[in-house]
Amino acid sequence: MAIVCKSQAEIEKMRHSGRILRQVLNMVRELAVAGASTMDLEHAAEEKIKELGARPAFKGYHDYPCVLCTSVNQEIVHGIPSQRRVLKAGDIVSIDCGVVVDGYYADAAITVPVGGATTPELQRLLDVTRESLYRGIEAARLGNSVGDVGAAVQEYVEANGFSIVREFVGHGIGRQLHEEPQVPNFGVRGHGARLEEGMVLAIEPMVNAGRPGARLLSDKWTAVTEDGSYSAHFEHCVAVTRNGPMILTE
Repeated sequence: MAIVCKSQAEIEKMRHSGRILRQVLNMVRELAVAGASTMDLEHAAEEKIKELGARPAFKGYHDYPCVLCTSVNQEIVHGIPSQRRVLKAGDIVSIDCGVVVDGYYADAAITVPVGGATTPELQRLLDVTRESLYRGIEAARLGNSVGDVGAAVQEYVEANGFSIVREFVGHGIGRQLHEEPQVPNFGVRGHGARLEEGMVLAIEPMVNAGRPGARLLSDKWTAVTEDGSYSAHFEHCVAVTRNGPMILTE
């Protein structure tokens, strides 16, 4: 599949989608408190998406059943919301969501401490993962490569003593949720597809406190760390422009 570069008008449409998605994530963030179930977050997100005139990007995608992915503690990505999964103090929860507005997709993720506070060690995991995302975004410039983006993420994460998940990567995005190119959170500078004006990338570091390995649970969706360590996930959609990277999901 070829890489599709977007026009300025298309990027503006994607920014509109991204702003709607940010409203959803900001609302769900506040609901991530002790005693709430991940299904409570799901129901609130689905209502908010509808209220804002968007449609969910994930629900029905390859038969995925929900509008959110809610991945708690050692879950890396694609955790399925459940009434039985009740959040408690000390948990961290990654909230991944996508919307479609006027035919254009937005995809973003945050990881939050339940109730707004966590241990210093887990807060550092969140801080490093979030900063690694911005290191990757800074590398998403004309003339650079996909490898430059991945290397920027990987170098920062590993310098801080954490590990990058290899099994799941970022991606292009536009009229489809997943487009070319793949955007690994690791790589070699100068390698991979060259970044051109109008490319839009979903950059999404997934960082483990322990070793990088992942395994899939029996639900065929939820990925967890092999060693039981905690994991964090942050994601933005970013347009490559002549004036530098433009974040579309903030």
